[in-house]
Amino acid sequence: MGEKMRYARLGGDGPQIRAIGLGCMGMSWGYDEDGRDDDHSVAVIHRAIELGCNLLDTADLYGPFTNERLVGRALRGRRDQVVLATKGGLLADGSRAVHRNGRPEHLRAACEASLLRLGVDHVDLYQLHRVDPAVPIEESWGTLSELVTEGKARMIGLSEVSVDEIRRAEEIHPVASVQSELSLWTREPLDSVLPYCTEKQITFLPFAPLGRGFLTGRFAGTADLPVRDGRRNLPRFQPDTISANQEIARRIVRISSEMGSTPAQAALAWLLALADNVVPIPGTKTLSHVEENMAADSITLTADARSALDALPEPMGTRY
Repeated sequence: MGEKMRYARLGGDGPQIRAIGLGCMGMSWGYDEDGRDDDHSVAVIHRAIELGCNLLDTADLYGPFTNERLVGRALRGRRDQVVLATKGGLLADGSRAVHRNGRPEHLRAACEASLLRLGVDHVDLYQLHRVDPAVPIEESWGTLSELVTEGKARMIGLSEVSVDEIRRAEEIHPVASVQSELSLWTREPLDSVLPYCTEKQITFLPFAPLGRGFLTGRFAGTADLPVRDGRRNLPRFQPDTISANQEIARRIVRISSEMGSTPAQAALAWLLALADNVVPIPGTKTLSHVEENMAADSITLTADARSALDALPEPMGTRY
């Protein structure tokens, strides 16, 4: 264990951010439907800020819309202490099916509505939640660049994109960040997207860095998930796959024990060791977990531990 916190510059030359952020989605959407407590979630956000976390990530999709209101409530009187990030371009209907909308008129209206819900006059990072295959990325990204010109967003970013899409966006306006799933059991960005971002000083924001909680060893089976929890619908959390994937969790528990850390801290330390531009945004709605996660950037990953984590088996089941 070390003692020094790690920091990065958003987009290479933007505001300084702690090397571990806070994903706020699960406070309002996606996971335990019956275990939500807005008052406690506000306390978690406040505690994260006290611990030096200054990157908060939300989206209009989460709720939908309720998570931005929650984050806005938590930031009253604290706005200048954080780098505030939100996203637009994904919509959920009544059945929770998700649809992409990258049309310029939608993105402009979505950003302005987000500002109202958050109670701010600008966000520090506005992200295209997904590229809409029906809309050229140049049109969507051009609208986001206009939001920067108008002062509604300081910087803009992308989510779940290819290197080609990043390059096309860069022709119009600098890409400050790319947010994609990356963890010990989801490594696809390591092939090309992360190396490109590192080369171009684009901040890479891994979401679900703890495998939606699985990599911490908390879930021995599907029955361990809350009854109304969106993870029950994901391929890796089905009864057969979650059982097959236990070997991954068991190895992480063993490696972290040898390191003197928790499994979550080992998983985050592995991400931080990939490159200086990697800033994971683990989500949590509990005080103990936010304290645990924020301590991970003080951990030095030994060569043996990194090799052991690199050698973990492939998971069974696709992400979605």
